[in-house]
Amino acid sequence: MACLLFFSVLVGKAGSRFGMPALLLFLGVGMVAGIDGFGLHFDNAMTAQSIGMISLSIILFSGGVDTNFKEIKPVLAPGTMLATVGVFITTAVTGAFIYYMFRWLAPEHSFGLIESFLLAAIMSSTDSASVFSILNSSRTSLKQNLKPTLELESGSNDPMAYLLVIILIGIMEGGNAADAALWWHSAGLLVMQLALGAIGGVAVGFATVAIVNRLRVDNEFLYPIMVIACAFFAFSLTELIGGNSYLAVYIAGLVVGNQKLALKHTITTFFGGFTWLVQIIMFLSLGLLVNPHELIDAHVIIPGILLGVFMIVIARPIAVFVSLLPFKQFSTKARLYVSWVGLRGAVPIIFATYALMSPDVPHARFMFNMVFFITILSLLIQGTTVNRMAQWLGLKEEYREKEFKVNLPDEINAAINEMNVSAQLLNNGDLLKEVKLPPNTLVIMIKRDNEYLVPTGNTRLYLNDTLLLIAEEEQHLQELISRHS
Repeated sequence: MACLLFFSVLVGKAGSRFGMPALLLFLGVGMVAGIDGFGLHFDNAMTAQSIGMISLSIILFSGGVDTNFKEIKPVLAPGTMLATVGVFITTAVTGAFIYYMFRWLAPEHSFGLIESFLLAAIMSSTDSASVFSILNSSRTSLKQNLKPTLELESGSNDPMAYLLVIILIGIMEGGNAADAALWWHSAGLLVMQLALGAIGGVAVGFATVAIVNRLRVDNEFLYPIMVIACAFFAFSLTELIGGNSYLAVYIAGLVVGNQKLALKHTITTFFGGFTWLVQIIMFLSLGLLVNPHELIDAHVIIPGILLGVFMIVIARPIAVFVSLLPFKQFSTKARLYVSWVGLRGAVPIIFATYALMSPDVPHARFMFNMVFFITILSLLIQGTTVNRMAQWLGLKEEYREKEFKVNLPDEINAAINEMNVSAQLLNNGDLLKEVKLPPNTLVIMIKRDNEYLVPTGNTRLYLNDTLLLIAEEEQHLQELISRHS
């Protein structure tokens, strides 16, 4: 395992130079180390599923912590529509295509109607690990609030897909697909699980904040461990009361990340590294689980390419355009971009293990191989073109790296930000004491070229200097920056 982790980091670093998604490379390392490569034998779907569930809990919780609620609030409705209606439409459209495609292309592997919808449901959600990783590592700024929309969708659409998978497997294990009462029961179960998941996530999130803020521990590194325990508590408690655990951990993280929290910087820094660790372990284990020689079979490659392309260019756009129909703030180009960033990743593979472990799902291994192949196809086609597609559609904004890596603890009731010195700022003179600043606002540091300066009132400012500002009111800083940007 030490060697696999070591080589995963090296391969991920090398691949990023060529625009390759790191998560795809982690999958590749697992496949190379597996039975068709260096001979590591791993075929325990239950263990892989357990690793995936634990890893997803951390990834979703961390994604919630890193999400600014002020940013997602304007896109809460469209993000929720994509995460629910979008998943359902993707399942319906893709399931119908699978049913007729296999009957025409490979009758010996043809799926029944319920089985076709099950395969579609497994692949219906976008993958939070892939979307968070690619959007954050690419350092891409997007117009029209697209980044928070995509992150909200990918972080909250797993519950809908999970419920569809569980319901469809339940039908195959003895339910009657023609029984209307069964479908009404399933619809009620869906609503109940989403509601209990949301309630459980909010409750555990606020409880976590209260516990951490009242915790008195000398060692600050125990705080992140307490937060991890609370994340797992959100997952297990919600599971016990019949709610959706994946939704609960994401909402719990969202609550924790948007409240005043003791040692928040220490906690978020820890989660940043820990999230990458669990992502690597999850993708390595899933890579080990697959047998690569089964993926190069014509019965997988040809329908896999057809199905993958269909999902990318037809099913996903239909789901996005229908889901976003009521929301006029998104242009056609923005909708096309949301359609394109419908990345598949670890989540569909983990959901496929549920089918793999059920004795009542025929073609389960073939299903798993199809899902794995389409995941690789999605990461290769979509994952490598996230930046280029944004640029081609005119949705990419200039990304400006922060010059000062400074964060204030939540206990300090102040705001901090930075801005570049413009000619307009120097209208009244170029000495710092001559610059008009909002009330209770100070310049605490200046960066000039590669030099950092501690200013005084007589410090002379030059164009393109970067100022680090602190103020009692964040609004004052935002107004100052907007006036001189």
